[in-house]
Amino acid sequence: MTLGRLLLAWLPVAVWFGTVAWGVHRVIGIAASPAPTRGSLLAVAVEALLVTLFGSLWFDSLGHGEWWVLFGLVGILAAGVPGRPAFVAVAVSVARYVGAGALLAWRLG
Repeated sequence: MTLGRLLLAWLPVAVWFGTVAWGVHRVIGIAASPAPTRGSLLAVAVEALLVTLFGSLWFDSLGHGEWWVLFGLVGILAAGVPGRPAFVAVAVSVARYVGAGALLAWRLG
């Protein structure tokens, strides 16, 4: 896997995570997502990088099938963010990670 290919896979995931964070903040409010700030955007970029590296491991060495189950489970694990209502946190987290998995399946699969 080249660095350029990873960058081209990371960019749409970072945009997806940033868009979801902004949309959740606008539609649901502060209780569901922290207000987008420079620090939170950096955190989103780092999270997108880690998910991209995880996706790269999955798609380049371990397998291609049932990626949506894997990313759904990771989304459920990542839903434990304090301050969010439980259902909203799980739904948003699973949607974010399954969307990221779809982008990575498209870019890396």
